[in-house]
Amino acid sequence: MAPFHSWLQLRVLSASAEGIELEMPWRDEAISNPRSRTIHGGILASLIDLAGMYAILARTTSVAATADLHVDYLRPATGGPIRIRARVVKLGRSLSVASTDLLDDAGALVASGRGSYLMRAANQSSST
Repeated sequence: MAPFHSWLQLRVLSASAEGIELEMPWRDEAISNPRSRTIHGGILASLIDLAGMYAILARTTSVAATADLHVDYLRPATGGPIRIRARVVKLGRSLSVASTDLLDDAGALVASGRGSYLMRAANQSSST
């Protein structure tokens, strides 16, 4: 596992072909504004990216990289843990798409996003 992924301390709540649900504990190191105690938008974007990729990985092992990521920040994330729900929108041979929602500890939607992921060709090794 990549060091950043370990740092996030994500916990898998459920994973199936329908999607994945994760949780990130509240971390003071993720706060970008000490006055409002809000989580940095880059952390939220990373959660959307990773969860989308993990949702696809729950159905296949051929994800190569993120091709595109769109994030909508809807309200500040001021309490945790952060609940992450991702589902596969399209599983393709060369490109797959996943949609992700982030919810705060009160269940309010704080951000949502959609990622497109390049898929590894069946004859490529995982080292390329």
